[in-house]
Amino acid sequence: MPVNPSVRTVRAYSDSVDVRIGVTFSAKELDLELPDGSDPDKVRAEVEAAITGGAVLWLVDRRGRRVGVPSDKVAYVELGGPDASHRIGFGG
Repeated sequence: MPVNPSVRTVRAYSDSVDVRIGVTFSAKELDLELPDGSDPDKVRAEVEAAITGGAVLWLVDRRGRRVGVPSDKVAYVELGGPDASHRIGFGG
């Protein structure tokens, strides 16, 4: 099975990238914090390529863990920074 070593930085970024993946038929989400210097645009392009191509979406978190999700099981993907002030939620 080919492994996509997710983030090879072209541009330098100071913040890490948080990725949240919803998996179909599962109440849990996968939350990953990618390494510092990750390029959010490149991560988005890799996610889109995996989903469009029907491949396994492989990401590597900041601790070096490889996480793979079959693209047909991906319900949604959220990309963002660690700053919680940019998150939007519903509730009381």
